[in-house]
Amino acid sequence: MGSTWQPDENGLREITQLLKESQSPDNQIQRQVQSKLEQLNHHPDFNNYLIYVLTRSQTEDDPTRSLAGLILKNNVRVHWENFHHTTQELIKNECVTHIGDRSPLIRATIGILITTIVGKAGLKGWANLLPSLSQCLDSPTLEVVDGAFSSLQKICEDSTELDGNDPAQPQQQPLDALLPKFIQFFAYPIAKIRAYALACVNCYILHRIAALHPHIEDFLKSLFALASDVDADVKKQVLRAIVTLLEVQPDILYRDLTNIIGFMLMRTQDTDEQVALEACEFWLSVADNAVGQQALAPHLAQLVPLLVERMRYSAMDVMLLRAEDEEDELKPDKQEDIRPRFHKAKTHSLDHDHVTGPAGDHTEDGDTDEDDDDEEMTEWNLRKCSAAGLDVLSNVFHENLLPVLLPYLKQVLGSPDWVLKESGILALGAIAEGCSEGMAAHLPDLVPFLLGCLQDSKPLVRSITCWTLSRYSSWIVLEDPNKYFKPFLAELLRRILDKNKKVQEAACSAFATLEEESGTLLVPHLEIIVKSLVLAFRKYQSKNLLILYDAIGTLAEAVGHELNRPEYVQLLMDPLITKWSTLSDDDKSTFPLLECLSSVATAMSTGFMPYVEPVFSRCINLIDRSIQGQLNYNTQPEIYENPDRDCLIVALDLISGLSEGVGSHVEPLVLRSNLMVTVAHCIRDPVPEVRQSAFALIGDLARAAFSAERPYLTDFIQNMALNMNPEHVSVCNNATWALGEVALKLGNNARFSRSANTFSATPEFSLFDLFSTCQVKTLANLFRSSWIPWSA
Repeated sequence: MGSTWQPDENGLREITQLLKESQSPDNQIQRQVQSKLEQLNHHPDFNNYLIYVLTRSQTEDDPTRSLAGLILKNNVRVHWENFHHTTQELIKNECVTHIGDRSPLIRATIGILITTIVGKAGLKGWANLLPSLSQCLDSPTLEVVDGAFSSLQKICEDSTELDGNDPAQPQQQPLDALLPKFIQFFAYPIAKIRAYALACVNCYILHRIAALHPHIEDFLKSLFALASDVDADVKKQVLRAIVTLLEVQPDILYRDLTNIIGFMLMRTQDTDEQVALEACEFWLSVADNAVGQQALAPHLAQLVPLLVERMRYSAMDVMLLRAEDEEDELKPDKQEDIRPRFHKAKTHSLDHDHVTGPAGDHTEDGDTDEDDDDEEMTEWNLRKCSAAGLDVLSNVFHENLLPVLLPYLKQVLGSPDWVLKESGILALGAIAEGCSEGMAAHLPDLVPFLLGCLQDSKPLVRSITCWTLSRYSSWIVLEDPNKYFKPFLAELLRRILDKNKKVQEAACSAFATLEEESGTLLVPHLEIIVKSLVLAFRKYQSKNLLILYDAIGTLAEAVGHELNRPEYVQLLMDPLITKWSTLSDDDKSTFPLLECLSSVATAMSTGFMPYVEPVFSRCINLIDRSIQGQLNYNTQPEIYENPDRDCLIVALDLISGLSEGVGSHVEPLVLRSNLMVTVAHCIRDPVPEVRQSAFALIGDLARAAFSAERPYLTDFIQNMALNMNPEHVSVCNNATWALGEVALKLGNNARFSRSANTFSATPEFSLFDLFSTCQVKTLANLFRSSWIPWSA
């Protein structure tokens, strides 16, 4: 067949017409066309027609031709191995032959198709592709060069054969031979081609730096020659190359580091914010080592004010965020504005008091990902990057940064322009950790100033001030409470009830941070705190309710059983249970509410008793639904979707919270339910977080409902032993802790019968001997590094 294949004219017209009709806005027509296209997929020549329309139907409009290519791309992705060899060769030949199509859309579509084939067959499965593309690069026709480079860039970005960390890959790869040619194209007269060439080489820097070493001098010379290039895309690729080199192999740049810093200072001021953003990434990495710190120190006087300047909202930002100025508390949230939240499975520590806490991804200073100063701009932007850069510098230079920063901040903080003032407040928050010691002397004046800013007329000033003050919570709680803690708490509670949703969100998040820092200092103020949070419950729209749940849960963890007072129980539980009863099991808002209830149940203890049975029953239903959904998916994945495990994890954790809170009062509920059977299923789940929560529940039930657990101990203990693997530290932690709780209940006299696989009073095999069948070395390392072992 090959390139001699010709379509039937009637068949070509039919398929072309279907492609045109598929672009109709009429849903009914689209469904009909989709059904016909699915039928045509069974025709042996259908893919031949598609490649023909894409590459040879020059009289058709570009969207129709491109759609043919995209349908073909999907077929290649799913069925390439089943294509007839002649069809495969036809598609390959047509792609290379027409890579220089007059239409940019068609060239881009052909590039996507080429990359998809390479992804399925590998470069070895298309041996003549790279030589053909290399030959295209020498063409005098710009469209041919453009199409070839577009394809090569996609190949370099997607090809696993560029992965230098794969020991199965030989040292020399087919793409490596093109590196010298890519570097030569840095000097091409057309900016778009220069950007393509840079992008291809940047893939090598990131994934296969060793292949670049023989050409490094030519590369650096050609790269630095582009320092004055005026094209925005070329600028971004040059900056990306330098930043990536700095992260992957910084010593390559050491000899030129001073000049590079000067260049980056210039580009950070670029009027194109995307160019400036690429340059700003440099400041996140340059001070990672002593060489970079030494080179950077003389430039701090210029760099630090520049970073604060780039933290300002741009004129476009201000225009887009104009709606943030309004009192919008009554305006319902759009569903797309509510970011997904992910549950963090429960972890137990092996300490003397068996303290529990959430296990999740925290940064070294204990901040979570939710410590986001600037969530109104969800994407990474110049403002965020500049603040992150100042944060990094503060952690490197500490108080040495302040003589440069503070005089400039004094100017912007005193400015009548709210945009300048707001950027200064953001800068104060950015340096809170790294310059904590040096800032202590200035906080007696700054904190009252910031408390005043919480009453600013601009909501964006109020919201950023909430975040910045929360960053200094650890200082505030240690100083005179009448001067700092009490005024901050009072003002923060007022901001929680602000009429602007962005301020509500920032204040609620800041209050959660203050709760963690202040702990029992909150107890004398519980009445006003609880009343304020309940008022917020009535005011908040959907998005901020999720943050309010977190604040209530954190309050419960901070004050513990002090929350177990009738007036607090009634005030808090009425809105929580009302909301709980109105949410469906499938509502994503159910998960953060369950997390909140877990903490509240533990803190309220017996005060939670009136709510235990309905909450327990719903958790059992959630667990059963989740397990059944997983079984359905495992048996019929073509019909059922893979269920979200968050529902299962959070329900297990809430039952753990009930067990901790009401103790043995939960035992009758456990005995009447199938909970132990579902726990036995969960400790075998392939998802580590599910096993983590299941083992935590086993340990909690060992204290609260041991008689319900006893018949299942053989199975539980064997799975605990299997999960004592440091590959999943939190799972291993919980399994070890749970085994300790079970051992404490059984005591030294309990014996395990190897032959009968049961526990008995006969002295055959001590439970404590079970540790000898586990990974003793792992346990020893765990105990030595972080845990305090329980004792019998």
